[in-house]
Amino acid sequence: MIEEHIAGVPGDMFIREYLNQPGLNKVRIAKEFIKFNERNFIRLLGDMRSVNYVMDITPDFEEVQYRVRAIDFDQQSYEGKGNVYQAFRFKSNRAVTRLAFAVLNRKSIEQYVAEEHSQMSHRAKVENVRLRALLGVMRREVIAPREHVATLAGELDRIHGTHDFHACQTMGDLTARHITLLLGIPLGDVAQGLS
Repeated sequence: MIEEHIAGVPGDMFIREYLNQPGLNKVRIAKEFIKFNERNFIRLLGDMRSVNYVMDITPDFEEVQYRVRAIDFDQQSYEGKGNVYQAFRFKSNRAVTRLAFAVLNRKSIEQYVAEEHSQMSHRAKVENVRLRALLGVMRREVIAPREHVATLAGELDRIHGTHDFHACQTMGDLTARHITLLLGIPLGDVAQGLS
């Protein structure tokens, strides 16, 4: 019943029924999926296989606009494996992942990732009070088993080539550090509001 009221085409249906339609702007689809993947990774929203998101399709004057929106949030900052937070790694997303790598070069992908970082950084600055409050609660509450925190800390250190995550005690610590590292927000600036 609830899913009937969510605007958009379920991801699995979009991949199955829309992705190979003639006239589809594959570059726009690829761009949006790259940005969606990055949004999930930055905020550590996991399990974005194709049944857990929708494709919002909006006709525009010249082109059709696409926006991928998550609809399942039960794996927010919970899992210990880093690849769970990367939508392109799921088998059910393989067709759209292949499309993205077929129509975009590495430079374009990096540009779209940078654009998403810039947009999210701007949002984080505009909503810094709310973000700090949310991350503060996440730091104080046990939202994931300690083993998941330790495993993810090691994986994030490996992914980023740092040792910044090993001292994190909670998923809130990890999420705050991850967001500040990826968005270029000074760690001390965020940490003040979270302790």
